[in-house]
Amino acid sequence: MPPRHELIIRGGLVVDGGGGAPFEADVAVDDGVISAVGAIGGSGAEEIDARDRLVTPGFVDIHTHYDGQITWENRLAPSSGHGVTTVVMGNCGVGFAPARARDHELLIRLMEGVEDIPEAVMADGVPWTWESFPQYLDAIEARPCDIDFAAQLPHNPLRVYVMGERGAAREAPNATELGRMRRLTAEAIGVGALGVTTTRNLVHRFRTGENVPSVLTETDEVLALAAGLRDIGAGVFQLLGETSEAPAAQMEFIQAVAETSGRPVSFTLAQDPGREDGWRETLALLERANAAGHAIRGQVLPRPIGMLMGLELSLHPFALKPSYRAIADLPLAAKVAAMADPDLRRRLITEAAEDPNPILLYIASQTDWLFVLGDPPNYNPAAGDSIAAQARDQGREPMEVIYDALLARDGREILYFPAANRSGERFEDAGAELIRAPHTILGLGDGGAHYGIICDASYPTYLMTYWTGHPDPARRISHAEAVRMLARDPARAVGLGDRGEIAPGMKADINVIDPDRLRLHAPRPRFDLPAGGRRLTQTADGYEATLVSGVITYRRGEASGALPGRLVRGARPGPASGEKRS
Repeated sequence: MPPRHELIIRGGLVVDGGGGAPFEADVAVDDGVISAVGAIGGSGAEEIDARDRLVTPGFVDIHTHYDGQITWENRLAPSSGHGVTTVVMGNCGVGFAPARARDHELLIRLMEGVEDIPEAVMADGVPWTWESFPQYLDAIEARPCDIDFAAQLPHNPLRVYVMGERGAAREAPNATELGRMRRLTAEAIGVGALGVTTTRNLVHRFRTGENVPSVLTETDEVLALAAGLRDIGAGVFQLLGETSEAPAAQMEFIQAVAETSGRPVSFTLAQDPGREDGWRETLALLERANAAGHAIRGQVLPRPIGMLMGLELSLHPFALKPSYRAIADLPLAAKVAAMADPDLRRRLITEAAEDPNPILLYIASQTDWLFVLGDPPNYNPAAGDSIAAQARDQGREPMEVIYDALLARDGREILYFPAANRSGERFEDAGAELIRAPHTILGLGDGGAHYGIICDASYPTYLMTYWTGHPDPARRISHAEAVRMLARDPARAVGLGDRGEIAPGMKADINVIDPDRLRLHAPRPRFDLPAGGRRLTQTADGYEATLVSGVITYRRGEASGALPGRLVRGARPGPASGEKRS
């Protein structure tokens, strides 16, 4: 008798993404969608034994920067190694389209400064076979991938495309230019962009220290993009605001975007060390805004937003000192040997850092908040475990202890600086409330960017281990709640109603997870980008199988070789609408 289904996942504990209690069931897959859930008779052409395993929908990461990586690779790691089956890129107003040939160098410098992607990597890796944003979508649509990916229109390239050198020089647009930005925004949504994005955050600078073009733009320019969404009646708006502004001022601006666009808006929300309780005020304002009828969500990370430092990475407390620059490009072993010299050690410890970018100077100077990350990585250390606390206990200067820590493990030690969401004894007081607030959504993983300083794309595994196993029952999150946060909620937030749940008719993006083996490894640098560029990678154990459109892409962390992932053009209705899905 021929098999009844293409694939059956047998006997797993289904955590369906809807937030309800898990239940034991089989899951059948046919033609790339889930065809049945329950006790399924007959056989499948292929079957997966999921006894004692969790069966979840694939996770959806709505805040990534794979805009460049998708043009030179077919795997969107590290996200695809953590149960993620759909990513949304083009966030924070940065990307590679639209772009005229004369602007390629500018956009490369933009991504180098804002997203820590080495210039040589982009110069060697990005093919630039497009000019307009629709042409960019056509180019990446031809790219098979391990997971699905969706794009958004970024403000900075759009501004330069419309205004030329005046846009790069941060001059104000005229009425004609504002109208063209509005029309091109609507055009991008019409051909498949999920939304439009911008940044107004002063942290976003070129490597030379200047602000990127969108940061200081007037409100009417941002509202022109929002009006483009209103014109076409589709799309979402994502933004990173200026965190030094009072929460009320930020929310007033965000509400103006929501009112003008008539569309969902999301923004970066974190506990800022410079405004310890500002996030509480923002949550209260967010509650009021949604009660008034606006669809506004704060994007939050379920752990401290962490900067990673090391001799193989982009930054550490000595990296911006003149004496270090003389050895910065040496192989690691030679660098470690050079730093063993007592004279160089003395100079590095006493010299002042020098750099045109004040943000890098600030990060490199935060010696009171440095920790050894360890393996398994500890993202929630006790304050007393800091290197500064160790130095006080030892009666030594912090820079002496930091110097020794960087040289540990033959120079491969990674130090951790929790830059935001670091309130509380174990840096989780803000996070515990932010992730459960009614109008927040998980994001900010930043996969595909910050190759040498951040590796937060592993947050799904972190949520599924740290928060589901939290020792405090009041803070512990159930698997059902965690999967909803990782799958259905982000999918719906960007209009992807065809995924994020285990139910008949939904897209067959599925994880089979061994909860007893689920473990997050420490990030490690690899030098496998174009031009030999470096990136941080992070792996996990416990993902027994990951499926995209019903095709097994990974088994126990090993790639199957299948590349069923494709560009997702535009919003997707759920199965109840009767729309054909792919």
